[in-house]
Amino acid sequence: MGKKKSKQSNSNTIALNKKARHNYTLTDKFEAGMSLQGWEIKSIRSGKVNISDCYVMMKDGEAYLVGAEILPLNAASSHVVCDPTRSRKLLLNRRELDRLTGSVERDGYSLIATAMYWKKCWVKLEFYLGKGKKTHDKRADIKEREWKVDQGRLMKKNLQ
Repeated sequence: MGKKKSKQSNSNTIALNKKARHNYTLTDKFEAGMSLQGWEIKSIRSGKVNISDCYVMMKDGEAYLVGAEILPLNAASSHVVCDPTRSRKLLLNRRELDRLTGSVERDGYSLIATAMYWKKCWVKLEFYLGKGKKTHDKRADIKEREWKVDQGRLMKKNLQ
């Protein structure tokens, strides 16, 4: 008898925020665990997560994920009230919390969530310190990216 192969994907990524790099200049990367309920873990396992419009907010010396949408499953417990957009507490060290609070309050940075993924059996959130880009900054980035593509085509053409 042969072993049965599981149909599990090797990717640990649950959800991505692809617009974050386009809309913000990202600087420092942070990783945090999240305080979740049982129904949320079940929904995350089935992939019902959206973090495209979410951000991290500092409140009373703690960090919270705001705007992330975790849709409840139909088979979720009926005795638990499932709020898909509730604020979820992020688990960080005191030193990290103090640094984030200083950057947000004094320097005017925003905390932008970019990815949610599995790390062993825990759900982790990757977020960055960032500042919003102006329209002309976005245009300059697009122009630079297009130039790199054209440059690669020219180099390839010259090598042939």
